Amino acid sequence: MKGLMQDTPLLISGLLRHAAMAHPRRQITSRLVDEPTWRYDYLGLEQRAAQAAHMLQRMGIKAGDRVSSLGWNTHRHMELMFAVPGIGAILHTANPRLTDEQIIYTIEHAESSVVFYERSFAGLVDRIAPLLPNIRHYIMLSDSDRTIVGSVGAQSSESLLAQEISHFEWPKFDEGCAAFLCYTSGTTGNPKGVLYSHRSTVLHAMASSLTSAFALDVFDCIMPCSSFYHATGWGLPFAGALNGCAFALPCDRMDAASLHELVIEEGVTFTCGVPTIWTMFLDYLDRHTKSTGSLQRIVIGGSAVPRAMAEAFDRIHGVKVLQLWGMTELNPVGVVATPTPAIAAQGEKHVDEIIWTRQGRMQFGVELQITDDNGNALPHDGETSGTLKVRGPWTIKRYFRAKNDAVDADDWFDTGDIATIDADGYLRITDRAKDVIKSGGEWISSIDIENIVAGMPDIKIAAVIGVYHPKWEERPVLVIERHDGSELSMDSVQSHLAPLIAKWWMPDRIIFDHVPLTSTGKIDKKALRQRYVGCLDAE
Repeated sequence: MKGLMQDTPLLISGLLRHAAMAHPRRQITSRLVDEPTWRYDYLGLEQRAAQAAHMLQRMGIKAGDRVSSLGWNTHRHMELMFAVPGIGAILHTANPRLTDEQIIYTIEHAESSVVFYERSFAGLVDRIAPLLPNIRHYIMLSDSDRTIVGSVGAQSSESLLAQEISHFEWPKFDEGCAAFLCYTSGTTGNPKGVLYSHRSTVLHAMASSLTSAFALDVFDCIMPCSSFYHATGWGLPFAGALNGCAFALPCDRMDAASLHELVIEEGVTFTCGVPTIWTMFLDYLDRHTKSTGSLQRIVIGGSAVPRAMAEAFDRIHGVKVLQLWGMTELNPVGVVATPTPAIAAQGEKHVDEIIWTRQGRMQFGVELQITDDNGNALPHDGETSGTLKVRGPWTIKRYFRAKNDAVDADDWFDTGDIATIDADGYLRITDRAKDVIKSGGEWISSIDIENIVAGMPDIKIAAVIGVYHPKWEERPVLVIERHDGSELSMDSVQSHLAPLIAKWWMPDRIIFDHVPLTSTGKIDKKALRQRYVGCLDAE
């Protein structure tokens, strides 16, 4: 017997309508590449998204068609994130940090017919356009005076919007329809497309807003430093609209001074991003004796959070740092490191130990499992490690245009991570399967070493890789990027590590060098392994 409740589909346009009706005057502030700061509210967002919807239809975009964007975190990009799926089309948020070849691949693989792009990507678009035969329209996200027509005959987005009315009847359709196409960073092989649905995106917005996760409410002002082109900026445009949060959008200005200025001017309470952004932000605060204004919470994902940095934010600035683990295939939030009564009952010291040695705890909507090499489920005892698998209503089932599912017969998706899960549901990532170092038959966790080293002063970022060793098979090599002006020595790093790790975990080499990052801000260990291949051959 079916229930007798209304079967209203969960659509992204519903989030926009709610925000415009319940929080019409809540402010959205947006920096732009080379234009004055833009200010409006949710009512204005709805009106301009309506104009964008008409514009898309005038260009011949229909339900199921793909539209690509090369955009920063701005109001114009956010309007597309509502308008494109709002008409039943699919927004492919192309990652401008990929190589030209990979960007071309993703746009062609998506079979897009329109590209919206920032003025700062004019040169990139001119370069790749000859290899994009299916693109019919190139739209620059700018006013008419600043639009660079270039070799592609670009049109101004503002000029096109001005021709349209500011009301649109958003259609209803199946909530299982696709909304966004996000590609993995493609560190091995071509990037893979992950096709989010309206249902998965709305459910993700609801769950990520809960107190067990981001704890968003109408009094928050969000400054998203997770790029909109990476897993829809961790879903914050939709969670923010759901809760009526204000927004302060930083565009491409992710340096510490620019972010600090925005935090203070706009009263930012909540922000997020990869660890490198906040390591540099904290260093800026310390060097210039700056305050954090109204800032209350920073959610950090992409790689493990240096505990010393998080403790410094809390102790010095009263800002709580939350760890997050997720992936593009998870829409993308998986777990968030928030406490529970059972943990809190054991005292503040125990809370700190759990929060800073775990990536987070189970959230509704994401089931977790660890298995052995044969696929057998392993106990959640906090000690036994295995392959981490996930499933749930916002977990991938199949990559875009793939022939086979990416999950097993029980819908479990293999994340490629090695992890433990404890009895309270807290997840601890011990390594990526490809990054675990096997030395003399014993396993060494690169993440554990990185976390310890990252807590030292003067360190911007630290990475541990396994390098071939003629006797031990593999040995750890530690690469450290120091803050400018630092004189941190190898001896001081070894002295810091010695009492905290097993003797045979000590890296064979400590190298001070630039640490490369992937297009999504994670440590590029593939590049590091290529750079230092053979560096232990003579030992």
